[in-house]
Amino acid sequence: MLGTIVNFLAIVGGAIIGLFLKGGIPEKVSNTVMQGIALCILYIGISGAFKVENMLVVIICMSLGAVVGEYVDLDNMLKKLGDWLQSKFKNSESKISEGFVSASLLYCVGAMAIVGSLESGLQGKHDILFSKSILDGISAIIFSSTLGIGVMLSGVSVFIYQGIITLCASFLSPVLSTSVIANMTACGSLIIVGLGLNLLGVTKIKVANLLPAIFLPILAPFVIQLINLF
Repeated sequence: MLGTIVNFLAIVGGAIIGLFLKGGIPEKVSNTVMQGIALCILYIGISGAFKVENMLVVIICMSLGAVVGEYVDLDNMLKKLGDWLQSKFKNSESKISEGFVSASLLYCVGAMAIVGSLESGLQGKHDILFSKSILDGISAIIFSSTLGIGVMLSGVSVFIYQGIITLCASFLSPVLSTSVIANMTACGSLIIVGLGLNLLGVTKIKVANLLPAIFLPILAPFVIQLINLF
């Protein structure tokens, strides 16, 4: 839970700073900082991808995961969810609701929240969530300077959402083999690479549609055993 706690504190801390910076921070400064963090995210993703246990399994899982994700169209579903929530609070007189919903969507609906929480629960590593904490902290400064205290309250959403994923992953960890966890990590890391490239403006990969790939390595041992029977 350390990664999630740090993420929560980063959002709260960033929001507090933003409340005192009504003018926000210069766009060119925030853009350059975000690009620097994006490079770090890219490095984390590449480093994790090299820890693959079975490259063939990862390739198959990424391919099948993309098919499932595109068929369900998770990316579009998440966008529609965001639009629906935004419309509910669009006419709200208070900026607290707007700030809470906007920030909660930004921090929770993304690959880093899921992959980072899984990594935290399965391996006890928090590199992805620590990087996400820096990103969220900076964006909290920007958001809260215009949307107010609602941004700070979104930290609670992050804590609950990521905390649940982390706890579920930690319960599954003893059941899963090291090879399965390694392959899940590799798939998640490749998705993080895609996210890093998106943040740098190099690509426009629908990373949400690749998320099913993370869970497919769990099925790999059963499929391999089934094939061996024949």
